[in-house]
Amino acid sequence: MTIREDQVKALANDTRIEVLRLLDDPAAHFSHQDSADPVKTGVCVQLLAAHFQVSQPTMSRHIELLKRAGFLKAKRQQKWTYCSRDEKALAEYATWLKTSLNIKDI
Repeated sequence: MTIREDQVKALANDTRIEVLRLLDDPAAHFSHQDSADPVKTGVCVQLLAAHFQVSQPTMSRHIELLKRAGFLKAKRQQKWTYCSRDEKALAEYATWLKTSLNIKDI
């Protein structure tokens, strides 16, 4: 599978799109995270799972697809995994999509 196929697949799910939206402003949505600063470190996968009311393995699968697409960075600290958006990858994908579909500026 190519990176573009992974990216399209990653964005073909409402939960994964909402994860990216929430991580755009982690301080607004996850200020209650005590283990690390959500802006500097990222948001804990367990908090994301709780937000969506899904199991941690289910959320981990969503995170894995977003990481494979390049849209998320994940770092492990002790027993926790923290996620943040990869803004460069998201911008590159948006440019590619716009160019590929010949979308004009509005």
